[in-house]
Amino acid sequence: MPTFVFKGRNRLNELVSGEREAASQDELRALLRREQVVVTQASEKGREIAIPKLGRRKKVKAKELAVFTRQFSVMIDAGLPLVQCIDILAEQQQNVFFKDVLRQVRQNVEEGSTLFAALERHPKVFDNLYTHMVEAGETGGVLDLILQRLATLIEKVVKLKRSIVSASIYPAAVVLVAIAAITIIMIVVIPQFQQIFLGLLGPGEALPLPTRIVMGISSFLAGWGGITTAVALIAAGVGLYYYYKTPKGRWNIDALTLKLPIFGSIIRKIAVARFSRILSTLLSSGVPILQSLEITAKTAGNVIVEDAILKVRAGVERGENFVDPLKATNVFPHMVGQMIGVGEQTGALDAMLGKIADFYEDEVDTAIADLLAMIEPALIAFLGVTIGSIVISMYLPLFSLIGKLAGGTK
Repeated sequence: MPTFVFKGRNRLNELVSGEREAASQDELRALLRREQVVVTQASEKGREIAIPKLGRRKKVKAKELAVFTRQFSVMIDAGLPLVQCIDILAEQQQNVFFKDVLRQVRQNVEEGSTLFAALERHPKVFDNLYTHMVEAGETGGVLDLILQRLATLIEKVVKLKRSIVSASIYPAAVVLVAIAAITIIMIVVIPQFQQIFLGLLGPGEALPLPTRIVMGISSFLAGWGGITTAVALIAAGVGLYYYYKTPKGRWNIDALTLKLPIFGSIIRKIAVARFSRILSTLLSSGVPILQSLEITAKTAGNVIVEDAILKVRAGVERGENFVDPLKATNVFPHMVGQMIGVGEQTGALDAMLGKIADFYEDEVDTAIADLLAMIEPALIAFLGVTIGSIVISMYLPLFSLIGKLAGGTK
């Protein structure tokens, strides 16, 4: 999307200028008109060659954003002016990129922009979910309450991600150690045994079949076969990455992940927990249901779930109730549809969604713990059987040799 440099006047007839991403000049003028800025001059910014600065991280972690939001809500609740809150929070940030963003937000607010419009200029830091909840808080005069809910939502999402990453560390470490150990044995150790065994063989004698298989694999990996295999795996990974970038590829892979045994169930539970938590927070913050569903769909993380939520939105827009199009998608569990139906009938949809989110977040934690408990012995058994098979195959010729020596001494 191109970047435009603009000049204009705000509602106080003050001269303002800046840069903004937009698809066209018409879209730029429409965006600024929402901020009560009349554009007098606009031109597309020329492309520049960006030289990366070492040691500077142009990213804001979710944990940093959660801490900022929590502190922001406390300051607003204490009655501090908005500009002063942003200024204090900006100066205490250790992330230089985040500090620069907050300084720009403060400047925009000082120039008469709303907080929602100022945050919307930085989509890499404040996504649609964040900005629209802030807009609802500004409109309803409950910004401090909305920021508290936002902070809680971000913290829960961070906790969910952390539990998944933590559960993945041990299996990944065991697999890496196993691959490294087997590779070293195959490339370094086995060739030494191979030379010894071939030197001890008599005319017409052959090594045991398991030993020949291990030596064949070792010769393959030690030669061009190992390099070819590594290149093929890297190429497959890169190809899969770019295939996932295509609409068809993303659809096929996301659909496959939901059908995987064991893992598919966990991924589905994560999607339901995320959907319920975000939609509950948006609805309880006063964001209209159609807009809430659209924002929730964009943050689903899975194109199948995203498509299902958009179908629900289309049904609600046609005047249907929430439950029927939800059940028709066959993506969400039956229990979710029943609970949402009860919440819709009682007028407590946001509260019911919150209970669904709590339930499935606990389900995810339990499922991950059970999976980890099952994977640990399986990985250890695999590692033991693999290395044990290699060791035994190397000892078989020694057993034959000892047998011959024992027979010769009799």
